[in-house]
Amino acid sequence: MRFLRLLLVLLLPPSAVSAQNTPPPQLQPRPATPSVPAAAANQQITLDVQVTAKSGAAIRGLQKQDFTLLDDKQPQNIVSFQAVDREAVSAADPPVEIIMVVDAVNASPQSVSYERGEVKKFLLRNGGKLPQPVSLVVFADAGTKVQNGSSRDGNALASLYDQYETGVRSINRSQGYYGAAERLDMSLKTLTEIAEDARTRPGRKLVIWISPGWPLLTGPDTELSHRDAKQIFNSIVSASTLLRQARVTLYSVDPLGVEDTAEVRTSYYEEFLKGVASPSRAVPADLSLQVLAVQSGGRVANSSNNLAAEIADCASDASAFYVLSFNASRADQANEYHSLVVKVDRPDVKVRTRSGYYAQP
Repeated sequence: MRFLRLLLVLLLPPSAVSAQNTPPPQLQPRPATPSVPAAAANQQITLDVQVTAKSGAAIRGLQKQDFTLLDDKQPQNIVSFQAVDREAVSAADPPVEIIMVVDAVNASPQSVSYERGEVKKFLLRNGGKLPQPVSLVVFADAGTKVQNGSSRDGNALASLYDQYETGVRSINRSQGYYGAAERLDMSLKTLTEIAEDARTRPGRKLVIWISPGWPLLTGPDTELSHRDAKQIFNSIVSASTLLRQARVTLYSVDPLGVEDTAEVRTSYYEEFLKGVASPSRAVPADLSLQVLAVQSGGRVANSSNNLAAEIADCASDASAFYVLSFNASRADQANEYHSLVVKVDRPDVKVRTRSGYYAQP
């Protein structure tokens, strides 16, 4: 059983750590719980699959017979297959939507200022002509601002972003542990709201969240109570199911770049990538931005000072990918975790897709 035997200050700024004088009581995240429709027997699961070479370039031209899909290590029949290629004549319909989230809650004012310049660099690439529709979300303590609709006009988006400047500032309500708890709660609720909205629209969405990540909290040297573990597990199930149903691939882009590479937090998330099968295995770290990103088939970018290039690299996943679906069998119990693996019959390729899902009776 995994326990967190230390206060997870890995995602807190030094000022928040020094502000904490005594160990606080245990506090768990309370994300808004999305409404998840009951799953029917033989529910069809759709997967967006990224296939790349070692260089990172997309592998195009694959056929259905090149893929093998495993559900809990059991081969599944691929009932539908589509190769999506922006360069092909028959482009995907609808186009992939890119949702950029600028996080001013979990980043310092200096980082937010840097994010602003780099986001504008991305929007103004190629004269402001964006290959995919982009929408902006500015996540700030002063209030989250969401662009109405999406646009391929990077110049117009950059101008719109400038109008948001006065509302962007870091959270300053509470300090130390309790301020971190507020930021965690706000972050998970905002992610839920974005995914809920995305679920109302067809097609794939790439959510590129520009942030060092949100805080993860638990008491030192304590085991979670059954009630707390159950609450966290339900939040994990809800988040995983909602992101899958909305066809959201999540990306975590750290604006601190090379400056952050020496920090433990940049790799700590890797201990929690395995899917959570029961409440007894659930801990707050399972809800981290980085973990949710990898499990959705996205990436974690935290080792470059060229933030605009990192954003563009994540967005390039929209240029070529594959859409597979299969019929999931009825589960034996509620929230039964199933691992997913997609293999390609080609040497030296990397495959990224959703790592699992929760099946229902």
